[in-house]
Amino acid sequence: LPKIEELIDTAKKEGMEALALTDAGNLHGAIDFYKYATKKGIKPIIGVDAYLAPRSRHDRDQNEKRSRIVLLAENMAGYENLLKLVTAASTEGMHERPRIDLEILKAHADGLIALVPSFAGASTQALAAGDADGARAVIAEYQSIFGKEDVYLEVSHHPKVAGHTERMDAIRALGKETGAKVVAQHDVYYLLPSDREATAVLRRIGQGAEGRNEEEDFSFVSEAWMREHFSAEEVEESGRIAERCAIAFDLGKWVFPALPVSEGYKDHDEELRAKTYAGIKTHGLEETEEVVTRIEYELKVIHQKGFATYFMVVSDLLNFAHKNKILTTIRGSVGGSLVTYLIGITNVNPLEYKLPFERFLNPERPSAPDIDMDYADNRRDEMIAYAKEKYGEDRVAQIGTFGTMLARAAVRDVARALGHPYGTGDRIAKLIPLGSQGFPMTIERALELEADLQALYDEDEDVKEIIDLAKRIEGCARQTGVHAAG
Repeated sequence: LPKIEELIDTAKKEGMEALALTDAGNLHGAIDFYKYATKKGIKPIIGVDAYLAPRSRHDRDQNEKRSRIVLLAENMAGYENLLKLVTAASTEGMHERPRIDLEILKAHADGLIALVPSFAGASTQALAAGDADGARAVIAEYQSIFGKEDVYLEVSHHPKVAGHTERMDAIRALGKETGAKVVAQHDVYYLLPSDREATAVLRRIGQGAEGRNEEEDFSFVSEAWMREHFSAEEVEESGRIAERCAIAFDLGKWVFPALPVSEGYKDHDEELRAKTYAGIKTHGLEETEEVVTRIEYELKVIHQKGFATYFMVVSDLLNFAHKNKILTTIRGSVGGSLVTYLIGITNVNPLEYKLPFERFLNPERPSAPDIDMDYADNRRDEMIAYAKEKYGEDRVAQIGTFGTMLARAAVRDVARALGHPYGTGDRIAKLIPLGSQGFPMTIERALELEADLQALYDEDEDVKEIIDLAKRIEGCARQTGVHAAG
């Protein structure tokens, strides 16, 4: 339920020095989490709460009892292995949830610290079933994969869950038997205890009737709370794990596809220069002072920014489209570049129409140039196939998107999750004005703008409950998808 900024701000307020983000089966929040945590002086620990198939990730057993394992990146090798694991989980192991298995864990265990969850860990499930031998076998397997020092057993404090206290005692005993260290852990699904119902509603929206509504507390707790409910050693172990984890992303640099430099050229800058000047004759222009001055200025900026490879890759894709008679066009400020015109990316001479290059690219612009390529809908698959063939199937991906809970949808979803008739949510949602592109309407702003909505909120208890809960889940990611242009 909480946004990344809310989690980190709360940790900062509590005086914490480190915080871990372990999304379920993915790394969607990792980069934003890293950037904001670093900005706020909180040490970011990146991990995954992975789904583990009982046998093979390739199996599709409807009745399988999958388990969970938390994997933390101790270093950059570990982070790279997390990337490989979540990719395989989604592309090879998807069955209701993205799953990995022991086979792929063995291949990508380097740099990872494994935490066995106190609820859904495989050894915990074995203990709950009365299978102590099975629990020991699970831990022995994990220790053979990660190393004895890199496997930890989580214990948590949720006394309202039936049998939980006894199970934690059994986990502690298992730790002594296997030599696995025990660490205090607390899942955070929401910031405040009062957010419990909003979290339950969010689950019901995503999972239907299967969404759980625990009476237990999974809010953000303080260090003092942890020390009150766990031994000093179990709490300190958490700190030692945090000290071990150290990753650093080299952000702000561009990584371009590995496009070979054509024979006869030392690098892409030299090749781009030659191709640009060759384009003067191809386009029927004269090599005037104005043309040369503009070319040299653009090439200088492109070289200084390190974008020559980018231009060559775009040119390569468009050349394939042209050769195969795939209808294509270019949109946006790239029309202001003479270089792109001369190498066949655009079809408009910017000098003729006095289009400025600086709107497209200038020395002060920190971001990469934006070249929007449109291809005929019925032949875009050919373009994707070519890119995979040319640059490698494991180096070409479509653009993912996150569908978020916007104001109207949040109201409708909450009303449905609470069991209200469709008309109830629809009546409220229709009172929320539509936003504009880039400026989505919020529920808070709608209440300010629409007197009828505010009146309904003040007078109807059901409406008040729906809107209050909708405000808490507004902006949360609802699902992932594929970008229409990617």
